[in-house]
Amino acid sequence: MKTTGPILASTALAVVLTACTGSTPPSASTIPITNCGKQSPFPSPAQRLFANDGNLISMVLALGAQDQVAAVSSIQRDADTLRAHYGAEIVDSLNSVAPEYPSRETVLAQRPDVMVAGWSYGYDEASNLTPATLRKDGIAAYVLTESCRQQDGAPARGTVEPWTALRTDLTDLGTITGRQDRATEVTADLDRRLAALTAAPKPATDPTVFLFDSGTDTIFSSGKYGAPQAILEAAGARNVLDDVDDTWTKVSWERLAAADPDAIMFVDYPGQTYAQKVDLLRSKPGINTLRAVRDSRFFTLPYALWTSGPLNIDAAEQIRRQLEAWQLVPASGITPRADDAVR
Repeated sequence: MKTTGPILASTALAVVLTACTGSTPPSASTIPITNCGKQSPFPSPAQRLFANDGNLISMVLALGAQDQVAAVSSIQRDADTLRAHYGAEIVDSLNSVAPEYPSRETVLAQRPDVMVAGWSYGYDEASNLTPATLRKDGIAAYVLTESCRQQDGAPARGTVEPWTALRTDLTDLGTITGRQDRATEVTADLDRRLAALTAAPKPATDPTVFLFDSGTDTIFSSGKYGAPQAILEAAGARNVLDDVDDTWTKVSWERLAAADPDAIMFVDYPGQTYAQKVDLLRSKPGINTLRAVRDSRFFTLPYALWTSGPLNIDAAEQIRRQLEAWQLVPASGITPRADDAVR
């Protein structure tokens, strides 16, 4: 893999000086961006982005800003999905410098002018890789809006409804990369497709869906501020955890048992396979008799479709199609633009 985009020697020198002085290079044009409720200067257009995680990388690719990407990390689990949506040539040209979350040293070695990540999407106090520490090194740090904390230092995340969070990020990153027109096109397409889903015929009672990310002693799932809330709602279903004031969070097995959902959907990524998750459900007393388990109403999509990003609308369309196939919602005539279901 190689780094794309020409970098002028003077720009590279300016970034090095930035890392030493902890300030924005005097020659750089900056623009104020309000991110997680705080206004900070960002270079515009950014020349050396560092993006972590497939959903954040997908935002940059959707904007057509791949030539401004110095490096990416945590792309492997989403590489096939991103290739299908944005092209193998583009995805394989990205400079992947860490298979999972990067260390602070790895980020600094790439001399980025902007890092794009989020809390639990790369930023981590324990490894001293945070927006605050990066700014001290002259790197403007953008935080995924879905992951903004409700209070400084608090674990609970999510401050706005998920579609608003996504539109905010696309607009902000469009400004940071100098691709405002493309950001407008992407959000307009999102809104058109969302409007079609919203106008689709509705059942008398919305089917309930439980999102199963992974499970051991507890279950990792998603509450009302996570992207799955918006995805399921747009598809015509109700998220079982729509009363949980958080994004991605742990809940008890009893919560799943009490819900007895119409369907269970899974996040596909390494660590626990789809087959292992299904086996776990089928072997657990009190869970193996639930309607969704008994009737095998299971549906799996890749990680990059469930986490906040432009592929969320593709997830909603595909879930709508599956709900129709199960006859849980009326036929709509909506044809998904993509097919990412894991089979």
